Amino acid sequence: MVVTSGTKRRMINTDGNIVQATTDITKNESENPDNKGQNLHWAETGYPVMDHFYTIQGEGVHTGRAAYFIRLAGCDVGCWWCDVKESWDATDHPVIAAGSLVRAARQSGAGIVVITGGEPLLHDLEPLTTGLHEVGLQVHIETSGSSPMSGDFDWITLSPKRFKEPLEVIFQLADELKVVVLTRKDLQWAEKNARKCSRNVKKLLQPEWDTPKSIPLIVEYVKEYPEWAISLQTHKFLNVP
Repeated sequence: MVVTSGTKRRMINTDGNIVQATTDITKNESENPDNKGQNLHWAETGYPVMDHFYTIQGEGVHTGRAAYFIRLAGCDVGCWWCDVKESWDATDHPVIAAGSLVRAARQSGAGIVVITGGEPLLHDLEPLTTGLHEVGLQVHIETSGSSPMSGDFDWITLSPKRFKEPLEVIFQLADELKVVVLTRKDLQWAEKNARKCSRNVKKLLQPEWDTPKSIPLIVEYVKEYPEWAISLQTHKFLNVP
């Protein structure tokens, strides 16, 4: 179910996979004036987490902005060129409570939290995004769109993969369409997905890091079709996570 609220989109998936875990959001913290009136029911929901850290967003529209990344484990898409394959098996990673993740993000000083993976939409993100918004953080997601939407987001980056195509519902919700390019076929794939998105979606082509021959292909395409722009993995140049 999709509910519109102000400038945000609330995507609710009642079939989400929720794992219970302990949390370090304590009773004393819940009674803190900063949290007065807030419902902390979300705090004990647990997620398999490969890593979470404060860094610089290296890709897409928000390149260069400070952001706290929460990389959830579990993926059923299986891109052969994925640079975080260790995130695929959720059972390899600890389950961390949403309350702990929210506290870490808030204490980092970040204004933006990016939920990524793996494929983050394999999990019910409503509890986590509720907690992040309750402490005043903007919440972004990077997803292939191949699993049902859940959670409340300020920015949705759709990065569709041919290995497992996006669900139709996400196209009109996406703020940004970012397509990884290896060959000319990926440009055709990009246009196919762009036709399903809203007119205001930001359209980006990103060269696969280990396929430099895709760079001139993308450059010429963007020159010919300037409604597209180029995204680079600048965090790899900067040597940051």
